[in-house]
Amino acid sequence: MTCPPTDPCMYESHMHTELCKHARGAPDEYAAVAVERNLKGMTVTCHCPLPDRINAESRMTADQVDTYVHMIQETQTRFQGRLDVRLGLESDYLPQFVPWLQRLHAAQDYSYILGSVHPQAAYYQEAFWTDNVREFQRTYFNHLAEAAETGLFDCLSHPDLVKNCHPGNWNFSVVEDDIGRSLDRIARTGVSMEFNTSGLFKKIREYNPGQAQLAMMRERDITVVIGADAHVAQRVGDHFPQALDALQNVGYTHVSLYLDRQRQDLAIDQVRHSLPMTSMAA
Repeated sequence: MTCPPTDPCMYESHMHTELCKHARGAPDEYAAVAVERNLKGMTVTCHCPLPDRINAESRMTADQVDTYVHMIQETQTRFQGRLDVRLGLESDYLPQFVPWLQRLHAAQDYSYILGSVHPQAAYYQEAFWTDNVREFQRTYFNHLAEAAETGLFDCLSHPDLVKNCHPGNWNFSVVEDDIGRSLDRIARTGVSMEFNTSGLFKKIREYNPGQAQLAMMRERDITVVIGADAHVAQRVGDHFPQALDALQNVGYTHVSLYLDRQRQDLAIDQVRHSLPMTSMAA
C-alpha cells in the first residue's frame, strides 16, 4: 500500500465508544482528531458483548450491537470524503467464548477484529488466579497463542497486558521462555500483534508490548499494527511517531493495518512523513 509523501496513509486501529462505559466522547469527536492528525482513516473497535452479560459493566451488551453499528455508520456518513471510518470490534478470548464469538463476528460486516485477553477482568481473575503470579502470567501468554490459533482474529491487542496486573512481580527474564513459546505459536498462524501506545499510561509505563518482547516478535517476522487504544478523543493517533521509532529500533521496516479483514503493509518511512509529531502528556 503506497501513497504520495505527506498524504494521509495511516489509520488509528484501536478506539472505543461510550457503549463500553469507560470511554468518553462520541465517534465524531474521535474522527475530528483523526483528521487533525492527518490520518487516512480510523477503525472503531469497541469491546464486544460476552455471553450471559459477563463483564457487562465494561462493554456493550448484545442488544446494543445494532446501536453500535448505527453509531459508526452515522460517523462514516458525516466524514465521507475526509476520513475513512471503519467498523471493528475488540473481542475477548477464552476457549468457552469461541462459539459465541463465531456467531457475533459473522453477524456484522466488520473491517477489523482485535483479539484480546484481559487478565485484569474479574471473570478472568476468578477463573485463573491461583496466588501464583508466574503461573498466572504463563496462563495469559498461553491464551494469547490459543486466541491466534482460533483464526477468529486479525491481530492480538496489547499483548503483554498481564504485566500491569501485578507490576511489582513483573520480571521479563523470568517469563521470557513462556513468551517465546507463545510467540512461536502465534508466528505460525500469521496473525498480527498490536503495538499499543496506551501502555505509557498504565502502571508499568511502557508500550504494550515492551521493547524486549517487540524484538522477539521481529525475530519471528510477526507483523505489527499500531493502536492507541483511545478511550478519549485526544488519544487518537497518540505517540504514533514514537511507536514507529520503536519498531525501527528492533528492525521493522513496515507497519500493518487491516481493511475489510485484509492486511495492508505500509513502509514506516512513508508513514512517518505523513504524521505530525503528536503526543498526549501522561
